[in-house]
Amino acid sequence: MQVVTLTIDDLEISSRDDQSVLQAARAHGIDIPTLCYLEGIASFGACRLCIVEVEGVENPLPACLTQVKDGMAIHTESARLRTYRRTIVEGLFTEGNHVCSICVSNGHCELQEMGRRLGIEHVSLLNHYPKRSVDASHPRFGFDANRCILCERCIRLCAEIEHARCKGVKGRGFESEVITDLNRPWGEASSCTGCGKCVQVCPTGALFEKGKSAGEMTKHKEFLTFLAEGGRL
Repeated sequence: MQVVTLTIDDLEISSRDDQSVLQAARAHGIDIPTLCYLEGIASFGACRLCIVEVEGVENPLPACLTQVKDGMAIHTESARLRTYRRTIVEGLFTEGNHVCSICVSNGHCELQEMGRRLGIEHVSLLNHYPKRSVDASHPRFGFDANRCILCERCIRLCAEIEHARCKGVKGRGFESEVITDLNRPWGEASSCTGCGKCVQVCPTGALFEKGKSAGEMTKHKEFLTFLAEGGRL
């Protein structure tokens, strides 16, 4: 491990050479927007909201997957990046069925908050209104695919922290959907331990605790150390 020097938004910082641009930025109080990233599990680069501009590189790069290098000059905000991020979030809203007013996570949703942050009051893209299922077969939890943004936090955490590998993805493009045990109903998934970790990391109302009404589903913000030590929720 070596220490490198780089600049982010004209601020000169030092970082370990094994860190990503996102990790280095956050370590110095620089906020780069994300939805799929979660500290403590492997980066995936699904949402692409953390894209940054690196001098000398033509196209924006995902900060969560780009390793720092000595002398790197990075910009986290620009008109181009704001346009890209707004389009990404609008796309997430329109490719699902997000009705915030009746969602269990209304007021506690990371996608909703990202929309506010980017000033999105309406979407300019075509709504797809896909026909997606709700799986309420589990005795404690439910999964509403209409609210899923395919960040795959639940999949990565189930594999890396709980070591159950219960969840995966089937299909491609608009047909992609999170499944359990090779497409069995969640309540019949023998690999599920019922720990509730996946519910806590979901950034939207897609995974929820049963019995919660609109706006009642809150998530634990500081929990990963607890989970890594084998805690149960």
